[in-house]
Amino acid sequence: MMAATSPTFEVTIERLGYSPDSIAHLPDGKTVFIPGGVPGDTVRISIEEERDRFSRGKILEVLESSSNRVAKPHCPYAGICGGCPWAFVERAFQLEAKRANVVDSLVRIGHMDAERAEELVSPIVDVGPAVGYRNKIELDVSARKGRTTIGMHAAGTSDVIKVDACPLLDSSSKKAVKALSGALGYLSGSQDLRLERVGIRTSKRTGDTEVALWTEAGAFPRGHVAKVISDALPVTSISRVMSKGPKAARRIAGVEGLSGKGHWTERILDETMHISAPSFFQVNTRGAEALVRCVLEGLDVQDDDEAMDLYCGAGTFTLPLARRAGFVSAVESYGPAVRDLRRNLERAGIDNVDAIGGDAGLEFPDTDADVIVVDPPRAGLAKDVVEKLSAQPARAIAYVSCDPATLARDLARFEQIGSFTPTSVVPHDLFPQTFHVETVCLLSR
Repeated sequence: MMAATSPTFEVTIERLGYSPDSIAHLPDGKTVFIPGGVPGDTVRISIEEERDRFSRGKILEVLESSSNRVAKPHCPYAGICGGCPWAFVERAFQLEAKRANVVDSLVRIGHMDAERAEELVSPIVDVGPAVGYRNKIELDVSARKGRTTIGMHAAGTSDVIKVDACPLLDSSSKKAVKALSGALGYLSGSQDLRLERVGIRTSKRTGDTEVALWTEAGAFPRGHVAKVISDALPVTSISRVMSKGPKAARRIAGVEGLSGKGHWTERILDETMHISAPSFFQVNTRGAEALVRCVLEGLDVQDDDEAMDLYCGAGTFTLPLARRAGFVSAVESYGPAVRDLRRNLERAGIDNVDAIGGDAGLEFPDTDADVIVVDPPRAGLAKDVVEKLSAQPARAIAYVSCDPATLARDLARFEQIGSFTPTSVVPHDLFPQTFHVETVCLLSR
């Protein structure tokens, strides 16, 4: 009996969504999501998945290439590794598509008038360069049938593929991926390290390179691992982040330094940040500087201002705010980041900040702020936080967003309450070759 074959169609790629997929329509009008397509391409596809409202397809052949398609991507693993879903898209068109996705979210999710959304959203800020911009990458680990593979996630699957380098990582560490993969492959050949993932952070500005090993809690050959990695590549710190609990809800059980300083250091504008392995820091340092400048210029912080910084992390916005404002209330829920924040404030000699550990809604500062910064995770602001912010007498709020959809939802909530309204939306391209976009939205009273 012959296996059923997937139906095939010839379609034209229409646009790029806020995802790894491009979007087209089948002859009957049904929407189809297709990875690897570029607007203007004519492609032959097979249908891989059918849903009631949409289908998912796979490109079998590019029949006619779009003028926006790159003839030779920057990376030999493009289309194989899932790290650069827009590697085949010309840079200028990437920028246009990202701005268009922000506008689309404001209209479709924020229920904003299309003309108003177009006026609000500025041209996207290209912080450049298009490759070599990342200060951090993470390698995944797969252990099957006694063989350990360390590399990148394959596009569209949970498989791990071995790579020799990542062109998105700062060029000063271009040999780090191959060297570290080889060292960990050697170590894993003789013992189970219970590795879950591996992080590499590097800074051209400070010369720091940190390797962070994410493992299950338990016994670990610390000295041997540290020696093998240090012999393989020059590092200033090797840390182990131990986790426990169900795979879908892992939590950190502890962090230990195996070698070196025990943290990673980066310079951003006039500040030096010390970041521990579990703490978040923008992977694009130049991009982070652009965000800080945009926020400070938008808020026009004065030396007698009372400021608030919610979801402040290790202090990317807190430190420059504190240099300009009279006082800052900074709130962060993630324990390692709170500790980093307090250490960074102490090292910088800044004493006009109240560093508060806890949930932004539960630990909302009991103060009347003049200016406010919020930089929430991808899930955006909780509804009660929007309500509490709306009750503040502040003249302006700078909302830094990593997801246009949750930004649009939250802006609609602000406008429904009626205290604040968006006056500018400035997208920044911190993540070339991907669909991700960072946005600074200024809300005024």
